[in-house]
Amino acid sequence: MRTSARPARPVDPQPSLVGARMRQFRTERGLTLRGLAARAGLSIGFLSQVERGVSSIGLTALNSVAAALDRPVAEFFESGPAPMPADAAPAEADAAPAAVGATPTGAATTPRPVAAAASEVTAAVPRPPHFTLTRAESGATEYVSGQQTYRMLSDRGANLVLEPMLVHIAPGGRREEAYGHEGEEFAYVVRGQLLYEVDGEEHRLHPGDSVHLRSSVPHRLYNDTDEVTTVVSVVTPRLF
Repeated sequence: MRTSARPARPVDPQPSLVGARMRQFRTERGLTLRGLAARAGLSIGFLSQVERGVSSIGLTALNSVAAALDRPVAEFFESGPAPMPADAAPAEADAAPAAVGATPTGAATTPRPVAAAASEVTAAVPRPPHFTLTRAESGATEYVSGQQTYRMLSDRGANLVLEPMLVHIAPGGRREEAYGHEGEEFAYVVRGQLLYEVDGEEHRLHPGDSVHLRSSVPHRLYNDTDEVTTVVSVVTPRLF
């Protein structure tokens, strides 16, 4: 891994896209902010800020919102017309779902390939459900939410539960609400510094430092420096 140059942060021309999607899916469900907050375990004020594009939301918190709205997390990043919810789709619609890891084109917040795809021969070889192999040249998917850019590091595996990511956290922005969820969380700082709050106590992490916690404990992270921070993050359960 090269560490000599500061990583470029992808431009996010539509910072409120995730919030706009959240509002759209919520109103389609006939839910108020209070109702969504109760289902997702987040505060009304925080969700209101996200919908208005004032605050960003991390993927783990967004995963709870997506579950409450019965939507895949990836749909919150799509700039085109959103597909109908599964329970609202026509009964005769039986199209095969898009392949996991697909990177549709669209706005900068849309999942997108980082590297060229591997050869068709390599891609065609099926992997057992207990194993995946992701080559550097096979491409990856990125999601941008506010100050954070998530690069997914692993292909999907039916019997695998970890979600490994490389996360670039830009300076500034509003601090997210401290949030607890099921599973575990691990973060290792590769570059820069990071404030990681666990159960109300802040810890400043430097390169080489790591934190591992039960995610049910309220936690949040924040970059209060003037440089991009890069973190290897592993969470459970999988988000996509």
